[in-house]
Amino acid sequence: MYWQKEQECLARPDLEKLQLERLVKTLKRVGTNVPFYRNKFQEQNLDPEKITSLEDIRKFPFTMKQDLRDNYPYGLFAVPLRDVVRVHSSSGTTGMATVVGYSKKDIVTWSNLVARILCGAGVTADDVIQIAFGYGLFTGGFGLHYGAERLGASVIPISAGNTKRQIQIMQDFKTTALVCTPSYALKMADVMMDMGINPNGLSLRYGLFGAEPWSEGMRKEINERLGIKATDNYGLSEVLGPGVAGECQQCNGLHVNEDHFLVEILNPETLEPVAPGEVGELVITTLTKEAFPVIRYRTRDLTRQIAEPCPCGRTFIRVSRMMGRSDDMLIIKGVNVFPTQIESILFDIEGTEPHYRLIVERENNEDKLTVMVEVVESLFFDEMRKQRTLVESIKRRMASELGIGVQIKLVEERTLERFEGKGDRVIDKRKL
Repeated sequence: MYWQKEQECLARPDLEKLQLERLVKTLKRVGTNVPFYRNKFQEQNLDPEKITSLEDIRKFPFTMKQDLRDNYPYGLFAVPLRDVVRVHSSSGTTGMATVVGYSKKDIVTWSNLVARILCGAGVTADDVIQIAFGYGLFTGGFGLHYGAERLGASVIPISAGNTKRQIQIMQDFKTTALVCTPSYALKMADVMMDMGINPNGLSLRYGLFGAEPWSEGMRKEINERLGIKATDNYGLSEVLGPGVAGECQQCNGLHVNEDHFLVEILNPETLEPVAPGEVGELVITTLTKEAFPVIRYRTRDLTRQIAEPCPCGRTFIRVSRMMGRSDDMLIIKGVNVFPTQIESILFDIEGTEPHYRLIVERENNEDKLTVMVEVVESLFFDEMRKQRTLVESIKRRMASELGIGVQIKLVEERTLERFEGKGDRVIDKRKL
């Protein structure tokens, strides 16, 4: 299904022509209206009028999260504040908050792009969508809300938390689509089990998940435990919020809304393009944002381009599910390790639960990674020999696939913290 089929299925030459037109217009506008970009362009003698191809974007400077903080709150807006109808912001827990704005046209664009994602995932105007993202300055709740309304679906803006009430509402209001983080979806499944509720008795059919990295193993677990079809979607506040990219029902990669975003995938160290299929950092230039356009924003999110065309017929490029972040990547004994790699291994091993915690320490000047993983109750209280066998099995898989040795600690079910928002599964004690 498509929301805007003509745009989503544009022939590649026509799409690239449209991208180039919009890119030149955006560069000219920020070079005129945003002092930060105007100064950068003048310093490097860059003239948007001389752009002749999409590859010319590589001549222009990157935008970093620190640039947004340095220009707090309105320094990067490209329109007068009177033309800004919405302001969102990050929490600012790791420094000065980042602030983004939307014009009336931006809100319409945002709504349509989220409607595309919902429609691609199978949701229609007949669905009842329960949004369990937090509302407020976080873009996720409002972004999905307005996209769902644009699609014509019924929206339950329940926000995050109070899981038992979430499930009660899900039962009473006949929710057919759930929007939240994948971690919270698993927490809901746990609570349903505690409440004696069979998910198969619900009206739930779809799950649209994002805001944190997750694996195919977690998707399978969610699908089986909630009886739904789970799809991944991607966005970030600095660029738009949700609506940048999302999976169709093929579940074989996220379609980037390329008519609104120009994307590059670069080696995070050399900042040179990687070959199709290779993992790199996603860099995004907005092509249609009025109030808050950004040029070559370094997302720090790691992904790869999927070259094969999608059977769904969309012509936009696809990228893989985000593997993690270039600045959240763990380096253990010189080896790059992503939590989602460990998660994928654990999901493949019978007896383990989809909840884990990674603890990184330094002993005698050497890194040590301990993986705490929940196991089913019967195994935890079983004979020690079976536990040792499981531990050795996990260690072998980790060593084979990660290239490093790890310590494994088995813990009882429900021992590790559950998350209503983004799962925070890494404790790096080397930084303390």
